[in-house]
Amino acid sequence: MMNIIIPLVSLTLLIVVLPPYLFFKYILAILRPIFSEDLMGKVVIITGASSGIGERMAYDYASRGARLALVARREGRLQSVASIATLLGCKDVITITADVSKVEDCQRFVDKTINYYGRLDHLVNNAGVAPVCMFGETPDLTKFVSAMDINFWGSVYATHFAIPYLKKTKGKIIVISSAATWLPVPRLGLYSATKAAVTSFYETLRVEIGKEVGITIVSPGLTESEMTQGKFLTSRGTLELDQEMRDVEMSMTPMMPAKETAKAIVNSACEGAYYLTVPTWIRSLYYWHAFIPEVLEWSNRLLIMPRPGSTDRDTISKKIVEVLYGFRPCLQPGIVEYPDIGDNGHMSYSHY
Repeated sequence: MMNIIIPLVSLTLLIVVLPPYLFFKYILAILRPIFSEDLMGKVVIITGASSGIGERMAYDYASRGARLALVARREGRLQSVASIATLLGCKDVITITADVSKVEDCQRFVDKTINYYGRLDHLVNNAGVAPVCMFGETPDLTKFVSAMDINFWGSVYATHFAIPYLKKTKGKIIVISSAATWLPVPRLGLYSATKAAVTSFYETLRVEIGKEVGITIVSPGLTESEMTQGKFLTSRGTLELDQEMRDVEMSMTPMMPAKETAKAIVNSACEGAYYLTVPTWIRSLYYWHAFIPEVLEWSNRLLIMPRPGSTDRDTISKKIVEVLYGFRPCLQPGIVEYPDIGDNGHMSYSHY
């Protein structure tokens, strides 16, 4: 009986409720910018602030007069970002070298921020890594444990320690998930799983804490970052530069500049948005995933999976790059062919 009644009632309610709900959302979208939060003097923690989206968010917050606590593993890069943020109008900035996968580090950078500024208004959980490997070809799955430690637990740890202070200021949490949570891209299964866990956790947390703390869940598509430079977490458990695999996974998919992504994220957070998907066109693929998932699976398999008997890099997606290489600056303006290595000579963690 439940299997018969509930679907009918649910569909009927959806037909009745959806039109006024969409109208309300449309009006709200018009009004939100008018009542957007003023960031002047607000205190913001940004993890993964040494590059990519995190770096650009630091600049955007700085230009709006916020006070920053920048967190990442690379001290040299953090100092550079802090210097530029100051030039852009940041009222005050501190840098904290930390590894978000370590709970004690997360408690330390939250405590240091509170001790220095006395308050906390925004927490941006941006730090992350991208494991890239065929699941069946992974010799040792434990090499990818760090992906969950950084992408999921690193965000959860920081949130746990920051929430008491965010409640006092009616603050906000901005969490960077990924469109990969519903796009079945080969070799990104473990990455997608870590980001899906992030989305699920913060949706549940939003229910638990209600309006005490705002939560904006961001699902970026391809965005200018170290991942687009080819830095991946390999099956050896190390971050390595592999631009050929970058071309296999990303092909000529249009890429959003990190500056535009950061601006959209900060705007959405200040307006109190629940969700943000950027670039806008990537949202349309969600409907394919929801209603005709076989099409997405078939297309990704056709383009990104190698043919039987060929190498894992002999894919149509890579051949498209070879044929249309001259158009790359137009479609992927932020891509870098030979990025610098970290301060210590190794690849470092950042958002992908």
